[in-house]
Amino acid sequence: MLTAAARIRLSFSPSLNPSPFLTTLSFPFSTTPLNPNPRLPHHISATPKPTPPKPILFIPPGLDPDEVTDQMILPGSNILVGPYAGDSKIKQVEFMGSSVRPKDCPKDDRPEFAMLGRSNVGKSSLINTLVRKKEVALTSKKPGKTQLINHFLVNKSWYLVDLPGYGFANAPESARMDWSSFTKGYFLNRETLVAVLLLVDASVPPQKIDLDCANWLGRNNIAMTLVFTKCDKIKGGKGKRPDDNIKSFQELIRESYKIHPPWIMTSSATGLGRDNLLLHMSQLRNYWDN
Repeated sequence: MLTAAARIRLSFSPSLNPSPFLTTLSFPFSTTPLNPNPRLPHHISATPKPTPPKPILFIPPGLDPDEVTDQMILPGSNILVGPYAGDSKIKQVEFMGSSVRPKDCPKDDRPEFAMLGRSNVGKSSLINTLVRKKEVALTSKKPGKTQLINHFLVNKSWYLVDLPGYGFANAPESARMDWSSFTKGYFLNRETLVAVLLLVDASVPPQKIDLDCANWLGRNNIAMTLVFTKCDKIKGGKGKRPDDNIKSFQELIRESYKIHPPWIMTSSATGLGRDNLLLHMSQLRNYWDN
C-alpha cells in the first residue's frame, strides 16, 4: 500500500501517466453568431479568432473533476480548492535548528514542505512573508547565504524547510553544496516530504537552471509546486512583464512535461499569493495526514 507521501508524489509526477489530480479542463465561453453584423454579407465576415488553449488545472485530492467550476480556481494560479483545504493560518512558528546533512534533520513524523530555488530568488523573503514575522529566515544582499537545511516548526504540526539555493558559484569551496549527495539523501529518502515549493523568479525570462531543476524533480517523482516570485517587478523597466515570463516558462514546461505541476504567482513586497499558497499547502498537508 502506498503511503500518503508516495500518493502525492505520484499525483504530481510529469513522467508518469496523467494523474487523476491533474487534467485539462475548459470552461464554456459565449458563442458568436455566424454573421455577428447583419449589415455585412456572410462572404466578408471577419475571420474568427483562434480558440485559446484549454487551461490545465491542478485538481487536488478528493475533488471530482465533474464538479469543477471556475470559481474554485485560486487567483493567479492553476490550482483548484478541494475538500481537503482547511485552516491555513500560521499562528506560531519556531526555528528548530539547522542540519548539515539530511540524516541530521528532525526525525519525527510531521509533514514538511521544502522551499528550493536559485540563489537570490527571494526565498527567505517569501518565508518571512508567509509567517508574517521579520527575519524568521535570514535575508541577505549576498546570494547563497543559506548554506544549511533549516527547519521551522509551524503551529507545532508541520515543517517549513529552507534549503540552500542552487546556482551560486561564489560560496567558499567548503560551503558549496554537493547537490548529487544532497538530492539523493533528502529529496529521495525524506518520507515526511509532502511537496517541494520550487521558487522561480518571474521578473526575468525562464532560466535553464530552473528548468533543469524542475525536470530533475519530475524525473524522480518528487511532488512539486511552482511558486513564481517577484511578480510585482519588471527588471530595468524594459523587460517583459512577469506574466509574460510565467507564460514562457509554462510553454517550456509543456514541451517536456506530460502534465503540468501546480503553480502560483507571489510577491513578498505586496503579499500577492500569500494566503492562496498557504491554502494550497493546507489541502496537500491534510491529504497527507489523512
